[in-house]
Amino acid sequence: MNKRKTVLLTLGAYGIFAALYLGMTGTLNAQSWRTATREPAGLAPNPATTPEAVVQVYAARAVSWRGYFGVHTWIAVKPSRAERFTVYEVLGFRLFRGGDTAVVARDRPADGYWFGNRPELLSDVRGDGVDELIKRVEAAVADYPYAGTYRVWPGPNSNTFVAHVLRAVPELKVDLPATAIGKDYLGIQSVGMTPSGTGGQVSLFGVAGLLAGVEEGLEVNVLGLTFGINPKRLALKLPIIGTLGPGGDAQAATLPPKPGADPATASR
Repeated sequence: MNKRKTVLLTLGAYGIFAALYLGMTGTLNAQSWRTATREPAGLAPNPATTPEAVVQVYAARAVSWRGYFGVHTWIAVKPSRAERFTVYEVLGFRLFRGGDTAVVARDRPADGYWFGNRPELLSDVRGDGVDELIKRVEAAVADYPYAGTYRVWPGPNSNTFVAHVLRAVPELKVDLPATAIGKDYLGIQSVGMTPSGTGGQVSLFGVAGLLAGVEEGLEVNVLGLTFGINPKRLALKLPIIGTLGPGGDAQAATLPPKPGADPATASR
């Protein structure tokens, strides 16, 4: 058997295993997207009882067949004393229906199920100084360079958008999942910071590249599929499956106090 056939059989076997794995773990929901739940998952604070500013980042399996390969990500913000969250995300169907931008800002549950798929909380930052982060999030949203373009693979897509915002606000320190296809799309620029802002990466239009960062660990991108290891979390990153190892939903964190600030009031 030649080398090419061996590689194809290996990838095929891996794909079958991954599909079976996802089916057994119930990560994907077979409901029709028209009737699938969008209810809150209980991961976001109630704005009515949470006066402090909050920024959260989420990922959930994509809709339909795309969910077997990747996730959809979004960012939710709530300024101090605001009565609701604003969710920023990219929706490709907006362009396909004749819209002039794929970027959407809307008031919806920050932690809503994504058409039946439960979201994972990647980052939760709140308290003093977060209002300033929200302003920078909003500026990065307005500055997104691919608002009029959408490609499921290799990007730009919803994950390209979130990675763009995260690079502008590295304080969120998000390790986007290996299944966030499109996160490494840098356009004609081949070198940049990692989405967490804690390292650097080289990428050829999101199709091939290398990434190394404190938060992300080491990743290799092959045809848009990510393989990697994260020593910080003792985790293995694989295409389709995602991250294997210790983890779970992120815990709420506060920004460190500014130099000269009173630590006793830093998180009020």
